[in-house]
Amino acid sequence: MSTRPDTLALNMPIPSGDQLKAARTAAGLSQAQAAELLGYPLQTGSRGGLQSRTWQALESTTDERSMQGPVFAMFLLLTGQHPGFVLQPRPPAGQEPGTVADAVADGEENISPE
Repeated sequence: MSTRPDTLALNMPIPSGDQLKAARTAAGLSQAQAAELLGYPLQTGSRGGLQSRTWQALESTTDERSMQGPVFAMFLLLTGQHPGFVLQPRPPAGQEPGTVADAVADGEENISPE
């Protein structure tokens, strides 16, 4: 399978539970905050706070479920931890990248190599 010259190829390995936990803690996020960032469901915990059973299972070393590689790559991008790329606002139509403040157009974001 070949890729078109104008597409990016991202490294998207499936993380272990320990790798996922390390990335979450490096981002300074609780399990509930990380789950919310990626749209996983939240539940009220036994002590009244929010929790994500899905995220807990993904970080578990005994649960066989794991986060898919593309989702982990997006998590790394959203938290500024991806080793090769950063999210960057898309310049308005007709404006060249790197001019003015690189304002976001219509809420879209651009993935750029570092």
